[in-house]
Amino acid sequence: MDPGAIIERVWPGQDVTWEPLGGGITNHNFKVAADGEAFVLRIGGKDTELLGIDRSVEEAAARMAVAVGVGPEVVAVVRPEGFLVTRFVEGDPIPPEGMREPDLLSEAALAIRRVHEGPAIPGRFDSHRVVEIYRDTAAAHGVRVPHAYGWAHEVSARIERTRGPRPTAPCHNDFLNANFILDRAGAIRIVDWEYAGMGDRFFDLGNFSVNHDLEPEQDEHLLDAYFGQAREQDLAGLRLMRFMSDFREAMWGVVQQGISELDFDFVNYADEHFERLRAAAVDPRFDDWLETAARSVTRG
Repeated sequence: MDPGAIIERVWPGQDVTWEPLGGGITNHNFKVAADGEAFVLRIGGKDTELLGIDRSVEEAAARMAVAVGVGPEVVAVVRPEGFLVTRFVEGDPIPPEGMREPDLLSEAALAIRRVHEGPAIPGRFDSHRVVEIYRDTAAAHGVRVPHAYGWAHEVSARIERTRGPRPTAPCHNDFLNANFILDRAGAIRIVDWEYAGMGDRFFDLGNFSVNHDLEPEQDEHLLDAYFGQAREQDLAGLRLMRFMSDFREAMWGVVQQGISELDFDFVNYADEHFERLRAAAVDPRFDDWLETAARSVTRG
């Protein structure tokens, strides 16, 4: 899709300049300068609904993020496609090693909690179901489902049984490092809400943890900042959902092999995440976290 034509629809007849922004492997993002202000135009990739993306849910989540003070302002929506135009956040990326520092880790925890305490949004995200949907979607598009899926799905089912039903909260569900920006005021801003939906807050926490290579001690700091204490059952839930985060990511890469037109090695992407989730499951502490999670459910 021609970004110039879309930009003309948003800023008809105006003198604007634009340039591509890097970092995305699903969509095309552009920085647009108009009337002395800077914006981001986000153009969705082909067939992204097959990844579980609903642009109306993304818009609602992005507006919720603005309301709770963590997301950039939504300036316009290109309809009927649902492409978002948001205000460009003047700031800097936060490298993973920086996010692991205690002060920034605490700030990230508070930003995530504001999201989870925000008003309900449309859409539902359940990682245990998402991997199953991705399996079926991949097969329907001629992609061979990796043999590792069967083993990982058994672990997923065990985690789900052990943890039991979970309350839902507004969740981002895609806490890649690139989705965090430190603005000029020193506040953490969160972008890219296309996978948002009502879900398990521990998926968000585990997703953040695994994408920033946090050790259990750093997870305890994250939980202490988020809850005011780091309980062993909460640490167990977070560490188990790190597995589900990588399982979702691996199967996302499998689906992309059949639908994406982007020049990206999705086979290697999926393989890397399958390797990482296998390493997580063979960690001697994994069974301990399952037992702790089971005890916490039994105790109510």
